[in-house]
Amino acid sequence: MSTPTKNPVNWFEIYVDDIERAKKFYAEVLQINFQDAETPHGKMSFFPYSEDCNAPNACGCLFQMEQIKAGGNSVLIYFQSEDCQIEQDRVEAAGGKIILPKFSVGEHGFCSVCMDSEGNTFGLHSMK
Repeated sequence: MSTPTKNPVNWFEIYVDDIERAKKFYAEVLQINFQDAETPHGKMSFFPYSEDCNAPNACGCLFQMEQIKAGGNSVLIYFQSEDCQIEQDRVEAAGGKIILPKFSVGEHGFCSVCMDSEGNTFGLHSMK
């Protein structure tokens, strides 16, 4: 099997019931800004991304739509950080919960698993 030249993950959607509350949560935890958009199906807020399609990143958004409710989904997205403890320490103050505090994954670094303000589970990953 060959090594991919691009990140195999190219898009993700986190379904939310209250997009403003979810934007506030992720902005506070990850220290980022969002770009809003309206669609025929609902409201979207895009995470920051590189427009270079060959850059090693994945694009995604928060999505509030009537047809899909928050929580209970089976997708776990990991956000990259310098030290996942930093973002983990912001989770509860932002309205979320810590499911699994920072733990070692050996030579692959560290992770923590949290729940956002909408009931969605997400991960944080870092090498230190």
